[in-house]
Amino acid sequence: MGIFNVPVSVGNRDTADQETVNAVVDTGSTFSMMPASLLNRLGIRPTESRRLRRANAQIAEYPTGMARFAIAGRDGEARVIFGPDNIYLLGATTLEDLSFIVDPINRDLIPDVALLMRNGGGDGVC
Repeated sequence: MGIFNVPVSVGNRDTADQETVNAVVDTGSTFSMMPASLLNRLGIRPTESRRLRRANAQIAEYPTGMARFAIAGRDGEARVIFGPDNIYLLGATTLEDLSFIVDPINRDLIPDVALLMRNGGGDGVC
C-alpha cells in the first residue's frame, strides 16, 4: 500500500517518443493512469476500454492502451489508462511487469526478481 512519487519515463512502444513525469506510486490501483493528452502526444492509441472501480466505489469505463515505462534503469511494456490531465499514477501491474517491490517505509521502489513457480512436476524447470 505505497503512495509516494517517483520519476518515470512513459513512451510509445513503437517509436522513440517518450516523456519523463513525476508519478504517484499507488499499489491500490491495478493499472497505471496517465493523462490522455500525454499519451496522445506520444502517439499511443487506445486499443480497448476497461470498466474500473474508482476509489469512491463508482464504476466508470476508460480507454486503455499499451505504453513503455522506464523506471530506475528498468523498462518494459504495460497497460495504461487514458486519464484526465494532471493524473499520473503508477499502478500495481506496471510495478509487477518491471519487477519492483514497494518499500512504503522508505518510500522507494526496490528492484526484485520475478517469480516463476509451479507446484509438483519434478522436472526441475519450475
